[in-house]
Amino acid sequence: MAEPLVVSIPHSLGKGEAMRRLQSGLQGMPSSSLLTLEQQPWIENKMPFTVRAMGQSIPGSLEVGDDVVRLEVVLPALLKKLWGPLKETMIGRAKLLLEKK
Repeated sequence: MAEPLVVSIPHSLGKGEAMRRLQSGLQGMPSSSLLTLEQQPWIENKMPFTVRAMGQSIPGSLEVGDDVVRLEVVLPALLKKLWGPLKETMIGRAKLLLEKK
């Protein structure tokens, strides 16, 4: 099995507020014929998910801590070349949701 790719996204909201924003923001996330997000129920502070892109399934999870969100995905070999742009998109979306307002 491939090694998971992990990204840590710092925040200063506290665990509860970060979770609330992520839950709310991910529910409204649009899907397309090229990319869909299948969320699983949250288990405490962790949400497993599957992203479907280009006919591939990408398992992953979000884990919310007091000052960091940990994003973990396992990319199939075919999609490893897309990790850079995919990572930037995911980080950008999460940072928008976690900005202190």
